[in-house]
Amino acid sequence: MKFIVSSSTLLKQLQQISGVINSNTVLPILEDFMFLIDKNELTVVATDLETVMRVKLEVEAKESGRICIPAKILMDSLKNLPDQPLTFHIDLNSYAVEITSDNGKYKVMGENPENFPKEPAADDTTSFTMAATGLVTAINKTLFAVSNDDLRPAMTGVFFELAPDSLTFVATDAHRLVKYVRTDVACPKADSFIVPKKPLNLLKSALPDNDSEIKVAYSQNHFFVQHEGAQMICRLIDARFPDYKVVIPKDNPYRLTVVKSDFQNALKRVGVFANKSTNQVALSITGSELQLSAQDVDFSFEGNERMNCQYTGDDMQIAFNAKFLIEMLNAAEGDEISIDLATATKAGILRPSEKEENEDLLMLVMPLMLNN
Repeated sequence: MKFIVSSSTLLKQLQQISGVINSNTVLPILEDFMFLIDKNELTVVATDLETVMRVKLEVEAKESGRICIPAKILMDSLKNLPDQPLTFHIDLNSYAVEITSDNGKYKVMGENPENFPKEPAADDTTSFTMAATGLVTAINKTLFAVSNDDLRPAMTGVFFELAPDSLTFVATDAHRLVKYVRTDVACPKADSFIVPKKPLNLLKSALPDNDSEIKVAYSQNHFFVQHEGAQMICRLIDARFPDYKVVIPKDNPYRLTVVKSDFQNALKRVGVFANKSTNQVALSITGSELQLSAQDVDFSFEGNERMNCQYTGDDMQIAFNAKFLIEMLNAAEGDEISIDLATATKAGILRPSEKEENEDLLMLVMPLMLNN
């Protein structure tokens, strides 16, 4: 069997799905791409048993067949080849693969495609469509708050909450929470599920950040996303997501408004002097002045800065993890950010001062105990 394909086109498509492959896998076959040739169409599949990604591309071929090819050596060779047509000659009996370029000939040993894991069937799925940019934005705004604690599996993914007129994404690690709502998505019914972190990271890279349409589907155990010739399937997290609504305070009467970039830069500067395990920065708000201070007693480090702000409420002092605040500010659009506060021990609510069309972003951060 043989087929001809452009080296740069093949590399570009393989780069979209190569992130699925783990370097230290138990099954050697999982280090391979599976190539399926059907007339003039090539489908390439990669999996780590939890997540499956596939891409389709046009090739020149007269026959049909399947072969597994080691991913690393194929990717490394393609990265070093200039753009040109490559001819793949495949012996379906011995699984030997010979790749011919303009100036060279390269041989690799493939594997039996029968040993490649079967992908989950899309049975009993519920599906809807949305803009690719909607999902990419949602992933960018929530993924940083996902927990890495495997003892709390429900928090190691993003919670999707479906409603007939909206789609809500929630992520939390118990110290902070992000709730992001898209109101330009119509879901078939009220439902919910949890998608793991790794496949969402892969999707963020594979999907274009534009208004092209993607198809999203889910079954009891799996999540499916399709965009043009690319598809991703992953296993859902089988756990109950915590009731996030009870955590969000309803009555934070004080409001602090700051210029986002000024606040973020001040946090970065002062955060350098904070204790490395807590990253604690204290905020002292008096009238229209905000003072940021951090110290690391062990090393006698100390940093202080003052900046202007708009504030309505009683003077107060509250401490937060500076790293968490900086990540949250990265996720917020617009020039200004508002933080709703109540007391030094109650969660702060961050929101962009101006709402973007079709979206609503709310971020909650738990305070730290002040070192007095």
